[in-house]
Amino acid sequence: MELVLRVLPLPADANANGDIFGGWIMAQVDLAGSVLPARIAKGRIATVSVNQFIFKQPVSIGDLLSFYARVERIGRTSITVHVEVYAERNPADLQVVKVTEANLTYVAIDREGKPREIPRS
Repeated sequence: MELVLRVLPLPADANANGDIFGGWIMAQVDLAGSVLPARIAKGRIATVSVNQFIFKQPVSIGDLLSFYARVERIGRTSITVHVEVYAERNPADLQVVKVTEANLTYVAIDREGKPREIPRS
């Protein structure tokens, strides 16, 4: 697993209870998941599917989130990635907990938005 993103959620990303919106976390996972496929595809990519998404624990304001990614599969035009998200909580008595994990598939696309082959290097 490779660290691909680290972010601190802000109060605007939370509901009235102080829990971070699931949709905000999903957007961050999509960004983090795209880092490795973009490198491999050497060009434009698009999210084609979210194959699995599991919220394991709530995320709160003040949690420092670290997103780790691993390429699971490289196809002719697509790349599947596994992303795990860990929260660092309570700096005085640090706890690190896995809060989310997901599998996403990205497709390499050309200027017209049509699938293109992934370059083999």
